[in-house]
Amino acid sequence: MKGFGRAVATAAAVKLAAAACMGTYLKWLRPWQMTWGATPQEVVRVYPYDDAFERPEWNATRAVTVAARPEQIWPFLLQIGWGRAGWYGYDWVDNGGRPSTWELLPEHQWLEIGKSFPMSPWTAMYCMDFDEPRWMLWRGSETAGTWLWYLDPVDETHTRLITRMRDAYRWRDPLILPQQIVTELGDLPFMRKCLLGVKARAERLARLEADAAGAPGA
Repeated sequence: MKGFGRAVATAAAVKLAAAACMGTYLKWLRPWQMTWGATPQEVVRVYPYDDAFERPEWNATRAVTVAARPEQIWPFLLQIGWGRAGWYGYDWVDNGGRPSTWELLPEHQWLEIGKSFPMSPWTAMYCMDFDEPRWMLWRGSETAGTWLWYLDPVDETHTRLITRMRDAYRWRDPLILPQQIVTELGDLPFMRKCLLGVKARAERLARLEADAAGAPGA
């Protein structure tokens, strides 16, 4: 009986700790990780294709300021993907260990509806619509969640790079739901690293172009 009582007490303590962790995550960590880098105005703004999911359970808006113009950022988005330029992030995970490039890849500098952006050797997102060089929308399928890349000029030399991901949880799908939960808990480190990677490369390009423009004879 004593052993049974201890087991019950342990189970109750574990449930209480789990509930406390979940409460902390939902109240404090989730709102922060869903809006990393974004201003309150950017979070509530209506973006293209928001109406695809009117009440998404997953609604993440992240952003970073880039010291570059939209046309200097856009090329790095066009070539993103596994086995291409990489994801400018944790290459050992999201690019098979191959370093993400710092250079522009001419063979990927094009965009049309249906262009794929590989997430892995087996999966990809597809361009569903775009307004070059301001925004492009990705989806895995016609009914999947949306992933928007949005470039919002601040002034002549600065741009806000914004991403918005919206989706509804497939509560009854045992194949999809675990992937969505993993994304819920682990997406921010990868998205943050990717945004900062795009920022670093675009700012490098902006500096190189500015130096070339100021060189004698330019």
